[in-house]
Amino acid sequence: MTTAAQPIARLRSVGERLASSYALLWAVFVLVHLWLGYLNLSGPGQPFGDVTVVYRYWAEQAVYAHYVVGVNGPFVYPVLALLPMLGASVFGFNHYGSSWLSGVMLLDLVAFAFLVGWGRNRRSLTLGWWWVGFLILLGPIAIGRIDSVTTPIALVGVLFIASRPRLAAVLLTIGAWVKIWPAAVVAALVIASKARARILWTAVVTSVTVVAIALVFGAGSNVFSFITQQTGRGLQIEAPISTFWMWQAFAHQGGAAVYYDTNILTFQIAGRGVDVAGALMTPLMVIAVAAIAALGILAMRRGAAVTELLPVLVLALVSALIVFNKVGSPQFMTWLAVPVLLGLATHATGHGRSFRLPAAMALVLAALTQVFYPTLYDFLLRLNPVMLIVLTLRNALMVGLLGWAVSALVQLSRRWVDHELNAENEGWLPVIWPLGPLAGGTPTPTIPHPVASAPAISKE
Repeated sequence: MTTAAQPIARLRSVGERLASSYALLWAVFVLVHLWLGYLNLSGPGQPFGDVTVVYRYWAEQAVYAHYVVGVNGPFVYPVLALLPMLGASVFGFNHYGSSWLSGVMLLDLVAFAFLVGWGRNRRSLTLGWWWVGFLILLGPIAIGRIDSVTTPIALVGVLFIASRPRLAAVLLTIGAWVKIWPAAVVAALVIASKARARILWTAVVTSVTVVAIALVFGAGSNVFSFITQQTGRGLQIEAPISTFWMWQAFAHQGGAAVYYDTNILTFQIAGRGVDVAGALMTPLMVIAVAAIAALGILAMRRGAAVTELLPVLVLALVSALIVFNKVGSPQFMTWLAVPVLLGLATHATGHGRSFRLPAAMALVLAALTQVFYPTLYDFLLRLNPVMLIVLTLRNALMVGLLGWAVSALVQLSRRWVDHELNAENEGWLPVIWPLGPLAGGTPTPTIPHPVASAPAISKE
């Protein structure tokens, strides 16, 4: 080895040892949450407004006026979303923001512990570092919305898919009654898993229980109000479909302009054809989801293994909910952590296809999102061309991620596989409990060093 190469080799060796340290991984994970919490509470751009203004208002209504959204009146979210909002008031409304951040960090720590095997599973170091990178690249929005509650719940749910499908279904269904998107994961499970009957039955029972409890408290039809509350809104400026009109507004064409909707409390785009596009987006989303589900069913019938089918099917469904959504809020990027980590975890155990490319794409998507939200959001509202380029690149990459997942599904749907060769093994995604491996799980196979196999983290 040359003299010049020796320092590089030593630095690489030190870097590998640091990346292999569970203590460092945990410390960085906590520090990232503290940093994101600081940005939410004190950073520019008011990224925490939804929590400290809107969520707090709903919680104060429930506590002081005894008016509970989702029960006494309509609610834009499923009824269980109110629970974390009320939970953040446990130490008083003067500490509402810090209580919210503490609760999200606690949920993330539990999910992180299962993800990294409570420090006893070497394969999961890569997964832990990827999630750390994703959070820091996405920025304060990663823990400053109701979506940040559903992400750890859904993540723990998908980790239990192979070993405890009923528990997975319960967690994912509860997550869907907080924010609807985990229902896509449940749908993917019903399509891809041989335990579909148990999963579907458990999801139905869990949902009926939630609805029954809400009805007991007098919710009536309000328990389903989240379905209709979003239908009349316009196109949010960050939505992929809005990109065309954002550039039109920049060029002062077609009557396009950004405006603030005081009912929805968000910035939307107006212009020629916007109303038609807004009316078409929900039907298009339904068609896209149905088409993806049909591809998944075809791949399943042709013998695709659950380890091959499930991660790409979850990614395709979740991506479709973002691409064809007329809302397009920046926090939707948090959803991507679940399918990507499912794909990385499955591949790390020696099953399924490589998820390096979608993992890298998700990191870039997170970074691009933080570029325009929250710090420079005012520049986007003023139609700054640089911010419009960033938004356009982000939305185009999101479409590309959907395309990758759909392409993988098409490949699986065209390939006939002997069903006997793909018998579902309950240990394909082993889970570690705090006191040891999950009973009945299979030993974790040896895999390459986590640093060597880690997806590249974008430096943008």
